[in-house]
Parts: sequence; structure tokens; C-alpha cells
Amino acid sequence: SSKIRNLEVQSADDVAVLEDCTDFSLAKTISKIEEKLERGGLPDCLHDDIIPSAGNEIGAEAQIRFLKAKLRVMQEELDTVVCEYRKKDDENQNLKSRLKDTEEENSRLQRTISMQHSQTEKYKMLSQEANKKSEGLQQEVIALEKVLQ
Repeated sequence: SSKIRNLEVQSADDVAVLEDCTDFSLAKTISKIEEKLERGGLPDCLHDDIIPSAGNEIGAEAQIRFLKAKLRVMQEELDTVVCEYRKKDDENQNLKSRLKDTEEENSRLQRTISMQHSQTEKYKMLSQEANKKSEGLQQEVIALEKVLQ
């Protein structure tokens, strides 16, 4: 935003910009006001917070131009924040959609795993039965071989 402010200062030929206001930030101003509130209230005149000490030496028209310039900068900062908010909101919606798809995929994979697990158990049981039958048949073969000898 400082680049935007510098561009605003350079492009605003008809606006009086005070030397100590070129690094103005809406967030800084708000935090200063909040600090004053926490310490016991604001002064009777907020004029000092809006126009720096050098502002007392300039005329009313210059103060109006200065305040208009400051308003434009604040509007640009607001537009930037709104744009960032929209981007983040779009990204959030995209991530929510991806999360939903991932959860559906996870659910589908869990069902597949469950089916495969039950099939594995079924085949283990069939394998055990076949092994028992095979052992029984081997015992029978051994018994028949003894009878033949």
C-alpha cells in the first residue's frame, strides 16, 4: 500500500500532502486510536489524529484537499482488502469443494477396503477348509499305501 500511496502523492498535483503524512496507514491510525481508548479515552479533538501537527499551519482548502487525498488512499486500501477477501473466499470455496471430493473418495475407498477385507476373510476360510481336506486326503493316501504294502 505504500507504493500506492506514493503513486497517489505523485499523481495528486492539486492536493496538499504534508511531509509527515506520506507514510500514513489506516491500520496504524486505527491502532493509535485503540491505544488511546485503552489508556483512558480520546482527546476532545480528533483533528490531530487526522491531520498531523503541520496541518494547523495550512489553510482550510489545503486541509480539504489533504483529507480528500487521504480518503482516496483509504479507499484504495479498502479496495485492495476487498479484492484480497474475494480471492481468499474463492480459494476457501475451492478448498471446501476439494475437501468434499476428498471425503467422498475416502468414503468410497473405505467401502472398498471393507469389501476386500471380507473377501480376504472368506478366502482364508476356504483355504483353511481346503487344507483340512487335503490333510485328510493325505492321511487316507498314507493309510491306503500301508494297506497295499
